[in-house]
Amino acid sequence: MNQLTIAGTSYPSRLLVGTGKYQDFSATRAAIDASGAAIVTVAIRRMNIGQDASQPNLLDVLPPSQFTILPNTAGCYNADDAVRTLRLARELLDGHPLCKLEVLGDPHSLFPNMPETLKAAATLVKEGFHVMVYCSDDPIQARMLEEIGCVAVMPLASLIGSGMGILNPWNLRLIIDNAKVPVIVDAGVGTASDAAIAMELGCDGVLMNTAIAHANNPLLMASAMKLGVEAGRAAYLAGRMPRKFYSADPSSPTSGLIGA
Repeated sequence: MNQLTIAGTSYPSRLLVGTGKYQDFSATRAAIDASGAAIVTVAIRRMNIGQDASQPNLLDVLPPSQFTILPNTAGCYNADDAVRTLRLARELLDGHPLCKLEVLGDPHSLFPNMPETLKAAATLVKEGFHVMVYCSDDPIQARMLEEIGCVAVMPLASLIGSGMGILNPWNLRLIIDNAKVPVIVDAGVGTASDAAIAMELGCDGVLMNTAIAHANNPLLMASAMKLGVEAGRAAYLAGRMPRKFYSADPSSPTSGLIGA
């Protein structure tokens, strides 16, 4: 199947994964290997990638030579903090421009603050960042982010860490049908069927963390998510049969039956 292309670079997996909530770095690496992900997102405010030389460095376990590190602004509640965080990340990653912007509205729902998100996105794009952006499932604001110059829009399926799956497939389809940049579902995926549904809708990829890290068996769930994304993408490309309510259609031909 064709690869995921973001800002002119192609990646072999359409599953993007986070690095938080694991017992230790070795568990993080094992789960990411099982997922087959090529893009790995890192919360700069919560994970050490060189900010503190006295602490273990995640990049020793997930080296940029093997993975594309996607720094994110988890924990930021205004545009200024988000921009400052990503400027630091770019320094730590030797000028790496790809980033994930998220500006949160409150610590309870973790729903995006869209006015601040739009403000931060405009600043970052002007500074040469390739901005992938966590956003509400509002097709108008998704279009605004694309017009600003974001390289991918990342509407939530449901609240971060909720595992509720895709609650509004209609809005996602509106975003997908109008977007000219990749649409990646971010937040709310709970199990492999959620990932498959996102891909069947036509999403270009799925990003998740909690669904894998908090599974009873994270390695098995990571593998299941990999398969779910692949199956959903294949089904989307194949094109499903039309739904025929109140209309049966036998799988076997009715002509030429034996004994007829």
